[in-house]
Amino acid sequence: MTGAPQTGPLLALAERAESMGFDSLWIGDSLLARPRHEPLTLLAAVAARTDRVEIGTAVLLPALRNPVQLAQSAATVDQISEGRLILGVGIAADVPNVRNEFAAAGVPFEERTGRMLEGVRLCRALWQREPVTGSGRWPFDSAVAGPAPFRPGGPPLWAASSTDAGLTRVARHFDGWMPIGPDAATLGGQWQTVQERADKYGRDGELTFAVYLTLSIDQDVGRADERLDNYLADYYGVNPALMRHHQATYAGDEARACDWLRSFANVGATHLILRFAGDQDAHLAAAANITHQFRLHT
Repeated sequence: MTGAPQTGPLLALAERAESMGFDSLWIGDSLLARPRHEPLTLLAAVAARTDRVEIGTAVLLPALRNPVQLAQSAATVDQISEGRLILGVGIAADVPNVRNEFAAAGVPFEERTGRMLEGVRLCRALWQREPVTGSGRWPFDSAVAGPAPFRPGGPPLWAASSTDAGLTRVARHFDGWMPIGPDAATLGGQWQTVQERADKYGRDGELTFAVYLTLSIDQDVGRADERLDNYLADYYGVNPALMRHHQATYAGDEARACDWLRSFANVGATHLILRFAGDQDAHLAAAANITHQFRLHT
């Protein structure tokens, strides 16, 4: 995404993150809106270069993919990683470059929610290694997909949505929730809603709460703020103040970052997915120190 597409440094970064004690590694998804490597392909390489960390998509857009192909690709990566894959999925934000991406893929943007749910249902059925008959958008008869995932039943599916309808989808259909903002108090309240609705569907205690956070760490707070604004403006193509209002972001030094991260754990989040705005190596070292302190006091 920064014009340096070589995968060697990315794979070395993954190895370094594992050696430093991080628990999981995540890759985003985009065809054209934010050009980058295809996530499942790159995660297969990461899986082969690591032994312990979970690997995941933050987040994959199932609506842009044929679910039969997605089921096979995900199962293959889950086999390579020996059950370490998590599929974070979403419907995509309604912004012009994402709409253009859907148009280029031949997928009606207004159908993205239905396509995601239908695709997820077919993936789960195909992961059982039993004959499956598809109808609707993807008709097929008594098909058996292979390989089966390493993890029985397939990788967990975590959904990224904070709308009221999205919270219901999470409670009813998914294994976890991984929202992107705006702050710990708001997300804590929404998590309570997800849990209450999950209980109504007989799924009490079955869901994971992960949160997706963006950090710019620097002892110079002004420099950290500037770096965060530049990152958000480049990434989303909109006023960074708007994104900081809707997403959980942090700009500042290590000491306060630890307290900020703890605020999300305090409202129930068990997985903190960190996206770094700025130099990856420097942020990796800073985040390793922060998370060490975080664990000492949790």
